[in-house]
Order: sequence, then structure tokens, then C-alpha cells
Amino acid sequence: MKRASQSPAVARTDGNRQIGDLLVRKGLITPDELLQALNEQREKGGRLGEVLVRMHVLDDLTLSNALAEHLAINYVSLDDPSQIDPKIARALPEGIAKRFCLLALREENGKLVTAMADPLDVVAIDTVMLKMQRPIRPVIGAAGEIRRAIEMVYHGSDIEERQLRDLVAVENDAEEEAAENITVEERPDAETGGEEAANQAPVIRFVDLMLRQAVKNRASDVHIEPQAESTAVRLRVDGVLREVVPPPKRMHPAVVARIKILAQMNIAERRLPQDGRLRIRTSGRDIDVRVSTIPTIYGEKVVMRILDASAVSHDLNRLGIEPASLLELKSILARPHGIIVVTGPTGSGKSTTLYAAVNYLKGPGVNITTVEDPVEYRLAGINQIQVKQEIGLDFAMCLRAILRQDPDIILIGEIRDKETVEIAIKASLTGHLVLSTFHTNDAPSAISRLTYMGIERYLLASTLNLVVAQRLVRKICENCKEPTELGDDVLRRMHVDRQQANGVTFYRGKGCAACGNTGFHGRLPIFEFLVVDSDISERIIAGQSEAQIKDAMHRKGYGNLLESGVRAVFQGLTTAEEVIKVASMGEA
Repeated sequence: MKRASQSPAVARTDGNRQIGDLLVRKGLITPDELLQALNEQREKGGRLGEVLVRMHVLDDLTLSNALAEHLAINYVSLDDPSQIDPKIARALPEGIAKRFCLLALREENGKLVTAMADPLDVVAIDTVMLKMQRPIRPVIGAAGEIRRAIEMVYHGSDIEERQLRDLVAVENDAEEEAAENITVEERPDAETGGEEAANQAPVIRFVDLMLRQAVKNRASDVHIEPQAESTAVRLRVDGVLREVVPPPKRMHPAVVARIKILAQMNIAERRLPQDGRLRIRTSGRDIDVRVSTIPTIYGEKVVMRILDASAVSHDLNRLGIEPASLLELKSILARPHGIIVVTGPTGSGKSTTLYAAVNYLKGPGVNITTVEDPVEYRLAGINQIQVKQEIGLDFAMCLRAILRQDPDIILIGEIRDKETVEIAIKASLTGHLVLSTFHTNDAPSAISRLTYMGIERYLLASTLNLVVAQRLVRKICENCKEPTELGDDVLRRMHVDRQQANGVTFYRGKGCAACGNTGFHGRLPIFEFLVVDSDISERIIAGQSEAQIKDAMHRKGYGNLLESGVRAVFQGLTTAEEVIKVASMGEA
């Protein structure tokens, strides 16, 4: 009689026990540590090896070498990029690679060589074989190295940058060759960016590679800037601009024209600013790109905003708001009327917070309408209106029309003038919940700015529910994170004394390939909450100063931006220098 095969779950459990017994026999862990790891695995999930590494019982390298020896499977170091064929690696979806902590390396003798942190994971093996339609030959890799390699393969810029450099080198050679035949000096403001030039293969290739590199670097913006003798291309990654390979100066007009064609803009108009929009498909997903051009003395400058919905979380629970503040925010969002304002400078994540809020609130029984300039992300189940100033469709006109559309919740992209505030207040007083953004340095100063615009204090006191100030600080790269010491001066600037810092481990990013040698990867928000309760309402009506309202906030337990940032430093999420730079403005 044929023996029934084990289910994946049973096989996985037996495999974990075998690995654990092996590590005990080799003297790498104790029986008690194995029991503790198995218990933690049952509670929190994950591979046994990952649990042991997380418990600091083993390191990745020791675990991988022990497995390789026991299973007679080759160990491969993924810090050596020559081991990886990027085309083959990218043929496997990133989600599968991250889910099972594995990476397709290359093809040998008809088999797919695949680095795996857990080569006993039969579900992972079957998934890869099904997706790639070929047998695989597992090799063992350290989990940390595999994760770094995954980041580089799917989001790194090495390949695109090398292709860009090769393309630019060819064009520069052609430019030097052509220069030998030039007898008449061209005017520096001469434009040669017609449709014919824009459709040349090198121009098309350059724009394609540049956009792909921007997406893989998680760039929020691409800047193409003409200069006297050259062109500069810079990507804004985690809020900081980085230079990348630029095109030759002579290609600049054609590159701009190519982008204008894609964004359905007027390529003949070079004297006035223009705005457009295009959509690209890369890494298996569609990405919107907002394009803006302005004329400068050396030609047109282009800025492209990359609107990658998959790279932005619109989940309120995943924004990074501290649990107590998140609970309070949800409580205030549950109110049927009032105004919630999110403040901060451009690029501080205000729109993301508002989108997350309306995503949390939306449902079949709720009518939500937004007025935005521009609409950055399209949200299912929500009515979004694009402001069009050129035809008179401004915020005020849209809001007046929306109030006749039976709304429950209104999102105003930005409060820009007194009329918009007055309509928002009217909407709030007539039973609507209004969410909007405002440009101020902190939460209390929003009240001062609104009263300065001519809004009566009693109206603010009766309609404002919450003011949230926020900033974004860069997160330490997990791949190159290492402990560091903080000097007394840095602690003082964070308003932290040495006694509070005792026993706390502070971190910094050393810099690695995964983070572009910056030491940072991604950003996280820090917040300041001003809940307008009866006490704060009375202070607003009484005309109290920002300092007095701040004191009242602190007595109620609401911290400021700096204090929120310091908590992130204590949790090892960001650096002290980053928080001081972003959050210490105006702090005494």
C-alpha cells in the first residue's frame, strides 16, 4: 500500500525539529534555547532559523554554514554580485522572493539555481517551480544577504545606472566627433527639441532608463536641470536629492521634448510653464508621473513627481502613529462633524495622512468627496475632484457645489484662502466632517494663522476638532544598522539628559549598497497632536498665545514634534541628528 505523503505543514514542523536537533548536536545552541525558539515560533511564526537569529542565539552566517554542511548543499555568498543574473532574478516576482526569503540566481544545466534561507521549505520550492516552469537546484544563503540582494535586484540602480553610463558614453563620443565639423557657434539658448529629435532611439532609451532607475530607487521626484555647459539629473530619495548620470548637454532639448510628448504637453511652447501627466509601467505595476516644466536662462527645467501607489501606505494603522495617538485620532474621526487639519511643509506626508484617514472612513454607507490640486492618488470608492483654475473651478467653487451633493465627509487638498476656510466652517456647522491641510510649522500656529486670515475665534473654537503637525524623518537602513554613541551636546539638543539615555542603545546606518551608502532606507512620520477640547476651545476664544496653548497641550500629555522624534530615536528607528535637523525648529 502506498504511503500517504506528509502535508506541507507537517513536513515543515519535522524539518524545523531536525534543524533544531542538528544545531544542538553541533553545540551551537542549547536544548533550552531550542525549546524557547520553538515556543516563540509557534506564537509569532517565521522560520526557526530566523527566530534564533532574532533571539541573538545565532548569526545568519553560522546558521547557513551549519545547514549547508548537514544537508550537503552548497553555500553561496550573495555579497558577490557576479553570482546573480539580474534578468533571471527579476523573472521571479518580488513578492515570492520576499515571502520565502529566496532569490533566483542563474540557470545551469536546465535548472534554476536558487539561493534559499530555508532549503527544506517545500512550499517555497513548489511555488518557484510552478512560477518559473523549470526545476530548481537550491543553494543556501544567509537570510540577511538574501534580503540585501533582493533589495538590490528589484530596487537597486546598478544595472540601470551602468546602462545609462554606456548610453551617455556613446552619445558623448558622437558629440565629440561631430564637434570637429562645427564651424558656426550655436546660440546657448537654441532649442533643437522637436518631435523628430524626441523620437530618436537614444533619447527614448535615456528617458526610459531614467524613469526605471527613479522607480527602483524609490525616488519621489526627478529633476532635470539645464546648466551653462551641461545638464544635471537628480533624484529625490527619502527627501534628499542625489545626482545620477545626466545626458549630454546637446540631448537636453530632445529629452525635454520626449517627456512633453509622453505627458501630452505642447512641445512647441518653451517660454511658459506647463503641467502634464503620464503613466509608465515598470516592475509589473502602473505608476503615474506628474510633470512640470519651467523656462530657465539655459533651457527648460523639468520636474517629474513619481506617484507610486504601491510604495505609499494608505492604511491608517501602518502610518507609524503611536498607539495612544492613533486611538485618539480614530475617536475624533468617528465624530459626525468638525474640522481636522494636518499641517506641515511641502513633502511632509500631509496628503498621505489624509488619504489614510478617508480610506479608514470610507464604506458603502458614507459619501466622501475630495477637492484636490492636483489629484495625486486615485482612491476607489471616493469621489475626487481636480481643481482647474484656468476655467474658474477653484476650491471655493468646488466646495459650494459639493455641499449640494449630500456629502458626509469632505477632504480639501489645501486651505489657501479665507473663502475656502469659511466654506469649510459652514460645512462643519451643517453636520459634515471636513479634513484638510495647511502650511504651518506646528499645531498651535495653525490657529494663529487662521485668525490672521480673518476667521473669528469663536468659529474656530466651535468647529476645530484636531490639528496635527507632522514631519518625515529618514529611517535607519536595517541592512547596515550598527550601534553608536551620542555626545552630551547631541543629547542636550534633543532635550534628553544622560540619565535618561543610560541603558538605551542608539543606532546609525553605516552605509551599504542597499541604501545607496546613505545609511537610510525609507522614511517615517513624527507627529504633534493638538486636540481641541473644551479647555483649548476656551483658550482660543480668549485669544491666548501659541506658547500658552503649547503649555496646555503639554500638561495634557501631548508631546511636540521633537519629543515624537526622540521616541523614534530611542526605539532605534532613526538617528538623533536626523530628528534634530527635522524637528527642532522653534523648540526652546
